[in-house]
Amino acid sequence: MASTTTLAAAPGRTPPRRRAGDLLILGVEAALLAAAVLVGALLNARGAGLHADAAPLYATWRPHVGWGSPAALAVAVAVVGWGARWARTARWGVLLAAAWLTAVAWTLSLALVDGWTAGLTRRLTPQAEYLHEVPGVTDIPAMLAGFTGRIVDFQPDAWSTHTAGHPPGALLIFVWLDRIGLGGGAAAALACVLVGATVAVSVPVTLRALGAPDAARAVLPFLVLLPGAVWVGASADGIFAAVVAAGLALLAVRGRVAALAGGTVLGFALYLSYGFLLVGVLALAVVTLRRTHRGGALLAAAVGVAAVTAAFGAAGFHWWVGYQLVVERYYQGWAADRPYAYWVWANLAALLLSAGPVLGPALRRVLSAARSPWPGLRAALPARAPTPPGGPAPGGPRFGPGAAARGWRAVGRLATPAAAAVRAAGPTVLLPLAALVAVLGADLSGLSKAEVERIWLPFVVWLLVATARLPTGSRRWWLAAQALTALAVNHLVWTVS
Repeated sequence: MASTTTLAAAPGRTPPRRRAGDLLILGVEAALLAAAVLVGALLNARGAGLHADAAPLYATWRPHVGWGSPAALAVAVAVVGWGARWARTARWGVLLAAAWLTAVAWTLSLALVDGWTAGLTRRLTPQAEYLHEVPGVTDIPAMLAGFTGRIVDFQPDAWSTHTAGHPPGALLIFVWLDRIGLGGGAAAALACVLVGATVAVSVPVTLRALGAPDAARAVLPFLVLLPGAVWVGASADGIFAAVVAAGLALLAVRGRVAALAGGTVLGFALYLSYGFLLVGVLALAVVTLRRTHRGGALLAAAVGVAAVTAAFGAAGFHWWVGYQLVVERYYQGWAADRPYAYWVWANLAALLLSAGPVLGPALRRVLSAARSPWPGLRAALPARAPTPPGGPAPGGPRFGPGAAARGWRAVGRLATPAAAAVRAAGPTVLLPLAALVAVLGADLSGLSKAEVERIWLPFVVWLLVATARLPTGSRRWWLAAQALTALAVNHLVWTVS
């Protein structure tokens, strides 16, 4: 079982060799971050057009404290002191409720370091944000039908930056909130916090459903003290991360109805961000790791995605058309100035501040564990027939009517051991690797230049699944490092959503 594997990989104390490896990885992380800050400062001084005063973060340097500071410190001390131990022993339902409440407290405290007004109520009200467009949406079907016509900039009715840069589902969330009487900046910000904090529930539920209950408990405190909570409170990306996590959790639990619901939620996620096409990698990993009815779950999820796509298409919005236009809009703005040569590696430094310093050491253990299932796969490969001394038999057809059939039979022989090898790796390996593939794909695309500390939040929470492989005795120290990272970022710079 995956939980047994996790326990075996995470003894109580860190062996000296692994401790040295962790220190080396931490040194690499520190060097990457220092280089990103130094090079960013030099490029800003030369007017290189980074459009990020505190590069690699989209923020400005402004050391400050607020009345959220003592609250955030108190939450951090409580989780570091008792969180990991309590997560191992508490009743499951009580644990999940406590995790959500504590994640809300942590996120709200960090936001209130900037004050109630600047940290919450006005965070989502600038012209570039979704709330700027909400009053103008008086007819939702008309908005959807005409959405693509307003994506490209430099026209009188062009959408604001964030609305134009996303499919219409993102705007719809805030329109729906307004329709039920939760309009305005304060309600929208609190929705981001309350919904965003549910990742501390959805991710452990996914792990438990995939047969890794011990890993679910081990990961939970790291999700509660997520450094990326600095951006969850308050930005729409907190809601986006929660929607993706909920969809994957539904896909993981038993039953085709749950898989259908998961596919529907993930289908809607595609209409929150164009980049969530990469969530498909995580969805395939979850389906592969399911213990039963994998084919039925995949089919049910595909039906859910197709239903959402058909609904938006019937309303007049076509995802692919919107994507093509948003690429054009992307290069009409700051992206045309921001140098790819800097951001392609500085993005990874920003990712470290969102995921925390534990990311490197945890991923090192994942990559090490990922190698173990593959010898079994190599042993399962069919032996290659030797070539006759004179070469292939004369007239023996290399291609022909039977070639395709032979190829498919070979694929079939490989499929079962390959899937078994993947499942043997377990969710604490496969899910972080899938998230890593998604992040690298987004980074190399050139469509994620800066601001990834919030944009990649939906992937960060799955990267942190790797923390389940940390030794039990070291987790408190890693949690302290995570908390200090969030506190330092929130008090040294003024973040922008």
